Amino acid sequence: MQLRTLLYGEGIFETILWRGRTKKLYRHYERLRSSAQFFQIPCPDFESFCNFIEEKTENRKNLYVKFCLLSKGESLFYATPEQSEVLIIAKEYNPVKKPQRLCISNIKRHSSDPVIYHKTINYLQNILIKRQALKNGFDDAIILNERDEITECSSSNILLFKDDTFFTPYRECGLLLGTTLKTLMDKFEIKEAKIKIEDLFRYSAIFILNSLVGVLPVCKIIDKEFSYDENLINYLNSLIDEENSI
Repeated sequence: MQLRTLLYGEGIFETILWRGRTKKLYRHYERLRSSAQFFQIPCPDFESFCNFIEEKTENRKNLYVKFCLLSKGESLFYATPEQSEVLIIAKEYNPVKKPQRLCISNIKRHSSDPVIYHKTINYLQNILIKRQALKNGFDDAIILNERDEITECSSSNILLFKDDTFFTPYRECGLLLGTTLKTLMDKFEIKEAKIKIEDLFRYSAIFILNSLVGVLPVCKIIDKEFSYDENLINYLNSLIDEENSI
């Protein structure tokens, strides 16, 4: 039996700020389970999922945890996975806190690609986008789809604000719905919209968000600077922390 993840990149993962069996953790599990079902990879139940992490972290909390579900089966590339194997990476959590500078990636994605709607081990496109941004002096890059609509960054969703209203790109534009964005969507109204590059500069504030950074302000996109309200950022992060506490 072959490790199909190594041969074909067939596997999924979740990146977690580990604080125990929180509501936020269950969001991670539900997304993992849904993607495992889509790719036909056998998935442990929630209790086993938690036990795997607790054994690895040895009762330590506030850690970076990457839970990988690896696919095993025949070496024939189109064979259906027969088994799965769990790989967990746990390390100290060192959150990024500085406001982010973004560029626009010239690497695009197609909204009809089913893989981009799942958090897969095949992360090569994201890697190239992040490396390119860093090489050009930015922290990350905004990814466009085939219609030049904004989707997300290499490892984070995008949240925009204007006229007392929050917006985020349509999921159907080609993005992975993050557990942190979903947390905020369940707390208050966030409108999904088709957003182009020229639309960006009509917003008064822009943020990126994921499970490890929470909500971070964007201070610059290409050469355009954005202001941000620390009180608003603290409020948004407090809503996330509520769900990530036991």
